[in-house]
Amino acid sequence: MATLPQLKLNFNQQIKLSNGGGSLSSDTGQFLFREFDEKLGFSKTLAQHLCLKDTRAYSVHSNENLLRQKLYQMIAGYAHDDAADHLTTDPVFTHMLGTPALASQPSLSRFFKRFDRQSIEQLERANQALLDKVHTFRESKTLIFDLDSTHSDTYGNQEDAVYNAHYGTIGFHPLVAFDGVTGDFLKAKLRPGHVYTSNGVVEFIQPLIEHYNEKFPETISFVRGDSGFAVPALYDLCEKESVFYVIRLKSNAKLQQIAEDLHPSTTPSDVTKAACYFEETMYQAASWSKPRKVIVKSVRPAGELLFTHAFIVTNLVDAFSPKDIFLKKEGRWKTISRKLSMVSN
Repeated sequence: MATLPQLKLNFNQQIKLSNGGGSLSSDTGQFLFREFDEKLGFSKTLAQHLCLKDTRAYSVHSNENLLRQKLYQMIAGYAHDDAADHLTTDPVFTHMLGTPALASQPSLSRFFKRFDRQSIEQLERANQALLDKVHTFRESKTLIFDLDSTHSDTYGNQEDAVYNAHYGTIGFHPLVAFDGVTGDFLKAKLRPGHVYTSNGVVEFIQPLIEHYNEKFPETISFVRGDSGFAVPALYDLCEKESVFYVIRLKSNAKLQQIAEDLHPSTTPSDVTKAACYFEETMYQAASWSKPRKVIVKSVRPAGELLFTHAFIVTNLVDAFSPKDIFLKKEGRWKTISRKLSMVSN
């Protein structure tokens, strides 16, 4: 813990003043994380899978402890490596790591230089092993692969850091997947900043789908994504692997015409009342191999004369109404997940 230097009193050099308070720490909550670590086997799982190319001739801190230290520092709010220098003899951190002192900032910084593409794949396997433990413990019946992309700003000349016109900044454009029911992180892929949202999505999600289909055949898998992921190859993959999907479509002239035919924009009898309709139709884009079910949401806000339309492509069974399919709130998805279980059984 960082303290002010001890001060000796001039009238008596044997008396020292310090605000250190002895062996104290404000991070005792970290002990709960260490307990959870042990019960889940988190660090042990990382050690089983992670094998870095370590060329150090002599080392005090193992790679496992360095990774654990970095993770615990981040959990406690010490995101920067140089925070280690202030926590060197912190009683909580030293007891958690089982070392007399923490690794210094240079040791942590050099640690990350030992990572390469192979070690990242090893961490992915470790993450999957931990997810499998949790999935088994929960006895989960459904799994929603929630696809998304995000942006990570960069500063400097990092490799593949490119300007992204949508976000208006320079950085990376990672692809991520979470479980839409539990919020669990499933997978991520770092990509150059300028690539399109769906770039590499099939290669990204296919191993996940195949893993859960093989290891948890009783689990009903489900893919959800915004219009950036509306690519025919993803529909084909889901249909091949018996995975349900709900993906938003970008509007086009043909879809707009279909929606207008379903609900023409006529003058309402009461303009002060809003109108909302959910319809189902079959549609085949030029790039699709076959017609697919499309849900159309038509909304006319109060005070407006014209409808606005939104579209979703899906292979969900007929047991669900178009409105059920379109509602995207998490609580509704949990309800749909339970209904999927009943339909499949």
